[in-house]
Amino acid sequence: MGYEITGHTVLTGLLGSPVAHSISPMMHNEAFRQLGLDYAYLAFDVGTDRLEIAVEGLRAMGARGFNLTMPDKNLMCALADKLSPASEIGGAVNTVVNDNGVLTGHTTDGIGFMRSVAEEGWDIIGKKITLLGAGGAAAAIMIQAALDGVAEISIFNIRDDFFIRAKGILEKLRAQTSCTLNLYDFSDPEALRKEIAESVLLVNGTAIGMAPNVDRCIITDDSLFRKDLYVFDVIYNPEETLFLKKARAAGCAAANGLNMLLYQGAASFELWTGREMPVDIIKGKYFKR
Repeated sequence: MGYEITGHTVLTGLLGSPVAHSISPMMHNEAFRQLGLDYAYLAFDVGTDRLEIAVEGLRAMGARGFNLTMPDKNLMCALADKLSPASEIGGAVNTVVNDNGVLTGHTTDGIGFMRSVAEEGWDIIGKKITLLGAGGAAAAIMIQAALDGVAEISIFNIRDDFFIRAKGILEKLRAQTSCTLNLYDFSDPEALRKEIAESVLLVNGTAIGMAPNVDRCIITDDSLFRKDLYVFDVIYNPEETLFLKKARAAGCAAANGLNMLLYQGAASFELWTGREMPVDIIKGKYFKR
């Protein structure tokens, strides 16, 4: 096909607020063009107050599916007809697939993380990792890592609402996986040192260090980094956070969240189309380092 919208064009898109900054429309539409698929992806600024009516409209129009970003991910759980295991455990949806009017909610953020780690050549299956944070991205990571066979996950968070929510997530994960899950107060430096020392991977799953606050780092004791520790930051703006700079200075192999962003989108793409996103092309065009 060419690049024109036709009478057969299949609708996909993004719901959230704000969405104008999103790279997803460019990424998905380029992938559709590369594979010759008569699909289109649009961004719609829709908050929680209008989400239900927007979802019903997309269902009625036969949209193949859509992504959700903040603040809509949690409410979508109540609006979906079915949920994937990861979405049911975490109470969040970032991808919806419409099968003849039946809406199934999925969470692909954790899938994107696990694929990113595998691409780096870091073997974490059957091993222990430490995760900083328990919010949206961190929750998706802990859930998918446990489902995929990581042996033990130690999570550190301040005692806020995410800490309380994490307790419920861990109860579900313990019932459905063999992963050992530990939740710690981030204000416990001795526990943090011990858990990182026993882990193969340290993940920053928080927004600490994200632009414009690039001078902030969630780890203040540089001695926690060691040469054989893998270090991952979900942040991709800036591409090298202070967290990653410190890790690399200590000799750690380290990576940011760019590939996680790419691969969570690729997972959504495959759910809608049944085709693999041409990630090398998309990466070269939109994810240049």
